[in-house]
Amino acid sequence: MLRYRCLVLDHDDTVTDSTAHIHYPAYLDAMRQMRPGEWMSLDDYFRMNFEPGFLAYLTDVLHFTPEEMDQEYGIWQSWVRRTVPAVYPGMAKVIRRQKELGGYVCVVSHSVDFNIRRDYRENGLPEPDLVFGWERPDEQRKPNPWPLEEIRRRLSLRPDEMLMVDDLKPGYDMAKAAGVPFAAACWAYDVPEIRAFMARYCPLCYDRPEELYAYLFA
Repeated sequence: MLRYRCLVLDHDDTVTDSTAHIHYPAYLDAMRQMRPGEWMSLDDYFRMNFEPGFLAYLTDVLHFTPEEMDQEYGIWQSWVRRTVPAVYPGMAKVIRRQKELGGYVCVVSHSVDFNIRRDYRENGLPEPDLVFGWERPDEQRKPNPWPLEEIRRRLSLRPDEMLMVDDLKPGYDMAKAAGVPFAAACWAYDVPEIRAFMARYCPLCYDRPEELYAYLFA
């Protein structure tokens, strides 16, 4: 009954509705303190995370020093600690059904392990089987394929027994590099360029979590 033995889920804006309520305000707060005058809209923030990605933006565009990276991380974590984001109801159904049928649920995210597990717990979801978050070294974060390869190794899976679900390009790039099927989660934003990319390159592209549920468990 399982289409995929393992669902590998991004966290922010795939499972939780978090960027608009946590990560974007944290970015604005950090810029007010560290780069006065630096600003972008929420849609542009999604575009930046899509490509080149937040780490590349900090290092290659803003040229943050290691000390500034630590300061930005602290500001971001202060926002994350005081707010538990809501889980999309349709994704809660996906996670619960996958576990009920004996499948695995793993998380590969640019949030940190502690916060991911807290969000699952506080929203009444089963704990993920494995979590690979921002606390990992650079070479073990997406878009590097290492997290998917490590999940395969630990759980004795073939690539075709896994499905990566993500809302942004780093997840797509990671899945492509690892030879793992990919599903685009396009329910958190309404940014034409991102939707156009996902629709063009991702055979599985969904506007609502309920569509993903129907594909997985119909």
